[in-house]
Amino acid sequence: MSKISRSVSLIALMLIWVVPLANAEGIDRKAVVSRHNPVTFASFEKSPAQVGNGRFAFGADITGLQTFRSFNTLSDWGWHSNPLPDGVTVEDYKPVDLETWGSRIPYILNNPECPEISDWLRWNPHRINLGRIGFVLTKADGERAQEKDLSETRQETDLWTGIVNSHFVLEGVPVSVRTACHPSMDMISIHVESPLVKAGRIGLFVDLPYSDGKSMLPFVGDFNSPENHKSELSSQGPGRGVITHVMDDMEYEIEIHWKGDAVLSRVSAAAHEYRFAPSGDDCFDVTILFKPSSIPEMDIQGILAESKGASTLEVKDVEKASAESWEHYWMNGAAVDLSGSTDPRWKELERRIVLSQFVMRLNETGIFPPQEAGLVNNGWYGRFHWEMIWWHGAHFLLWNRPYCVDGYLSKYSAFMEEAVSRASSEGRKGAKWPKCTGNFNREWPCEPHAALCWQQPHPIWFAEEEYRMNPSREVLDKWADIVINTADYMADYVFLDKAGKRFVIGPPVIPVSENTKMMETMNPIFELGYWRFGLRVALDWAKRLGLPAKRVKAWKDVLRKLSDLPVEDGYYITHEGMVDMWTNYNFEHPALTGVYGWLPGDGVDIETFRRTFHRVLETWQMDRIWGWDYPMLAMAAARLGEPEKAIDLLCTTAHKFKFDEHGLADMYPFPYFPANGGLLTAVAMMCAGWDGLPKGVSGSSGESPGFPKDGSWVVRYEGFNRMM
Repeated sequence: MSKISRSVSLIALMLIWVVPLANAEGIDRKAVVSRHNPVTFASFEKSPAQVGNGRFAFGADITGLQTFRSFNTLSDWGWHSNPLPDGVTVEDYKPVDLETWGSRIPYILNNPECPEISDWLRWNPHRINLGRIGFVLTKADGERAQEKDLSETRQETDLWTGIVNSHFVLEGVPVSVRTACHPSMDMISIHVESPLVKAGRIGLFVDLPYSDGKSMLPFVGDFNSPENHKSELSSQGPGRGVITHVMDDMEYEIEIHWKGDAVLSRVSAAAHEYRFAPSGDDCFDVTILFKPSSIPEMDIQGILAESKGASTLEVKDVEKASAESWEHYWMNGAAVDLSGSTDPRWKELERRIVLSQFVMRLNETGIFPPQEAGLVNNGWYGRFHWEMIWWHGAHFLLWNRPYCVDGYLSKYSAFMEEAVSRASSEGRKGAKWPKCTGNFNREWPCEPHAALCWQQPHPIWFAEEEYRMNPSREVLDKWADIVINTADYMADYVFLDKAGKRFVIGPPVIPVSENTKMMETMNPIFELGYWRFGLRVALDWAKRLGLPAKRVKAWKDVLRKLSDLPVEDGYYITHEGMVDMWTNYNFEHPALTGVYGWLPGDGVDIETFRRTFHRVLETWQMDRIWGWDYPMLAMAAARLGEPEKAIDLLCTTAHKFKFDEHGLADMYPFPYFPANGGLLTAVAMMCAGWDGLPKGVSGSSGESPGFPKDGSWVVRYEGFNRMM
């Protein structure tokens, strides 16, 4: 793997794309952001307050730490694999050959001939919880305090600085806590003020878990199997202690620094819990740095370099760096102010927009593509999904914050060699991008992962959008090999039908909706539309790069002869030949609406699409869709010139499109960050517009073409890039 570069750094934050303001008078960004500071009064069962830097995050309960809720400390580098079963190697896995248009092609499926390694590959590698950090609170009678013993609890996340401020009272004694995260080091700071410190009734614990191998749960880690891992307090000096944690073949360190009198000790030899006991003053400051020592198949030198000199940092340094970094984020890129609107829904929509910007930057600007649950918990074992990368990252480009995705978009280049090998194993040219991987490029065997293909054109979209922002040789060189290899695979992926008249997609193929049988599905509509878009744009890149016509002949041939989008009775349908879609398959992603809205409409008949869109709204089982489907539908409504419906979709309180007090999308799996990313993408499009707007509508000067024009919405915005 190539050297891992950090994605959010103080240097990168200074590389700003300059976009003219869409309004003559600038927005008071701090006022917009700060009026949506989350304020809570109790711990939530699954939703933490967070501090983080995009690749590392710490989730806190009402105390500002993980005292009563075992929320997680997750990172982009914290990966672990369980030991292989006895006598089994990774090389024992064999793909499954499937008959595919006259050829036998290997697919990464669960193989009943090698069940042990197939199962092991399903959940290894997985992301780990680096440790739980909480308060040791003691009542006057010496008993350990519980959350019910606290009163006057209040917690506020200062969005402008990224600092969480917590307050509570224990038996009449107040406690104030500030929690922050450094923007470029995986370090949290804790500042505590309380008479309980001098009384010896408040301290910290650090508890280290083993991997639990579970998914879709709010808490990560097994705290009850100390025999499976090792830890030790390996060095200690004045104001410093280092805990080393070893889990099978991965190892990391936790450096704890403090000022003043305190003792750091291990609770017992049989446990992996450590206690920090301060004394003396009515306050104490602690900084805690996490850094990897050894992680298989991962270059960690870049991460270690960032930690150099961290021992000199104090709480005030971390808080200052956090505040500067967050202010820079908010003051650059795009912004929108809805406060002049009379529609009563404006404040909730603006809250969703502001909090989505916060949680997406905090959770999803790291060194690997984000997982669906960000850095909150382990959805899908903490694996990231390449087919969801668009919903996680497209908005950063439209909101003019490209540095936020540079880290994980670079993985297209880093993963290229294996992607080319994967395509070659199928007898195809180019690069096949995986569906779901961990910190290295190895697929998880199962049907959706083997047969999904809508992730393939994503890098072409990202390349084109970045080129639109910065039409330079630098951008062309950055993306050239990725675009070429992606288009080569797309052109070789399709099949020429028996009559030799058209190219088709599948079978086998699983469409976006994942609710059809892969061996019976052909020409899914969204994939056909995305193939048209991807190959068309790739041909534009071929001209920019000066590629000879012979080199891209296959791209042109496939684009010219690709099957039409499937239509039945005057409506588009999910895939060709589908029977009873409107009654038996009207659930899961309504991806047929993505071909005009999300995509610019290659191959789309607008009136057929309009009829289809309205029938989807009337008949689809909306309680069985996903969080990004609402923004996808909103973008379709906007392109159709129906902004009232777009607003209704973004303001819905449907159970799959709710945003809790912390801005987390409240659905299963929880949280679901593609909903946040989709919301921001739709808002960018509805503000700045899209290619092909009606004559006289530019998408600038405050026009906001995706919002209603009846006077109920007054939209002030600046800094957006137009949607394709």
